Amino acid sequence: MSIRVRMTVLAVTGLLVAGCTSGGSGTGTTTAAPSTTTPPSTADAKPSAAATAPALPASLTGQRPDWKRCAAPESGPRPGTEWRCATVKVPLDHAKPDGATIPVALIRKEARDKGGRIGSLLFDFGGPGASGVDILPQAAEEYAKLGERYDLVGFDPRGVVRSSGVVCRDDAEQAAAEASVDLTPDTAAEEAAYLADGADFGAGCARRAGTVLPYTTTTATARDLDLIRQVLGDEKLHYFGISYGTQLGGVYAHLFPKNVGRFVLDAVVDPTADTTGHARHQTIGFQRALDNYLKSTGQDPKAGTERIARLLRKLDREPLTVGERRLTEGLALTGIAVTLYGQANWSMLTQALEEAEGGSGRTMLQLADWYNDRDDKGHYSTQSHSQRAISCADSSERPTAAQAKALIPEFRRLSPVFGAFLAWDTAGWCANWPVKGERATPEASAPGAAPILVVGTTGDPATPYEGAEKMAEELGKGVGVLVTNEGEGHGAYGTSSCVTATVDAYLLDGKVPAYGKTCSSGAVRSGA
Repeated sequence: MSIRVRMTVLAVTGLLVAGCTSGGSGTGTTTAAPSTTTPPSTADAKPSAAATAPALPASLTGQRPDWKRCAAPESGPRPGTEWRCATVKVPLDHAKPDGATIPVALIRKEARDKGGRIGSLLFDFGGPGASGVDILPQAAEEYAKLGERYDLVGFDPRGVVRSSGVVCRDDAEQAAAEASVDLTPDTAAEEAAYLADGADFGAGCARRAGTVLPYTTTTATARDLDLIRQVLGDEKLHYFGISYGTQLGGVYAHLFPKNVGRFVLDAVVDPTADTTGHARHQTIGFQRALDNYLKSTGQDPKAGTERIARLLRKLDREPLTVGERRLTEGLALTGIAVTLYGQANWSMLTQALEEAEGGSGRTMLQLADWYNDRDDKGHYSTQSHSQRAISCADSSERPTAAQAKALIPEFRRLSPVFGAFLAWDTAGWCANWPVKGERATPEASAPGAAPILVVGTTGDPATPYEGAEKMAEELGKGVGVLVTNEGEGHGAYGTSSCVTATVDAYLLDGKVPAYGKTCSSGAVRSGA
């Protein structure tokens, strides 16, 4: 398990929650204060990198998708008859556009109002590694109003499921690692096993997906998006990115600022944070959300946190038996984390904690399985495989075990529950990865782009609010338009009526809100 930018569906509540990763630069665990209502100062403008890749040949830009009835997904409901699927060819290596190609899978539901149609609206639901072909039909009701005037389009990014999806392990190997590897190693033997597991995972990716592995970067996917835009016949790219999808949106805006149409980034990844910065921000963000949960149940946050930390220490020594499986400390951390993605899940956290303290790990293990995409037959999705492949292709940083251990005292002070795990995660995630990463942090400056809505939620655990401030600043003055949602959870559209109305007005009518507009409990608090 890794608390990174993820997209998951909690079937019990029907709540759609996206992703995990980064966060802000704050050091406290209280709810972040909204930004000022003045735009950030203009940073030094950086030239777009759009021209650094050769032009695409007409054989690619002139493709016409063959839209057909969609096949049944591996899991979840079959898309309705109004959905159609197609495949677009993209260069494996955008530096060699006349070379080998790979498929990118698309799904589309055409706009209902043909006369008022604006164009295509592409979605990325996060991860990285989330399948838009699977998720968009399941989530489409949430975007029904947008579907009046947009063709709703989802896709599997390169390295994901139908788009040359990366596979690194089989189900048995994944289950064995999940059950045996300590995510917060305490001994030399546990450390060695933890690092060996990371290396083994990477070696499995290289064996099974070696051809595509060096080319799963967000930069390459952003270039794929621009090709998809052309193939769909749109002059501009209209885009809705959630969680990791905000990072993809920022990279696209930097590469192709003149092609930016109406863009929404919700639950925003901090583009300025490196590996350690992301881990630190998330440690703060998840503890912030945990404190808010504890306050909501009438508990003192410090005492409640220590109670949970005590339970985790006990599970580290003596996992709870659940049928033929065990609830380990790592799986319990996973189960706790997933409930913090939305306030509607908090009652499940209360139930899971009470049961675990009473000796039953069933509910907590069920929560962990939802996050880990494990079904009741023991089959796992490959989202975590794609997630790691994309993350490690993006990041050039490879922190060592010694560097991770040096972070533990600070991170434990920030969060006795999540700190040690997130400190170790900096070294375990991309250690001994078989391909080099692209850069330490992505580039998101987009001078000349149209206004982009950047929506941050003050209680977001996975992509803490401060990341939205950083993204708005990086995009540049007049481009990044910050919208603050005072509330809990990962992602605001569909949960805040105020944010939803603001986004709808922007996407459907082109109404750009004032920088710093603040929503709280469905109402506007400041801004215009």
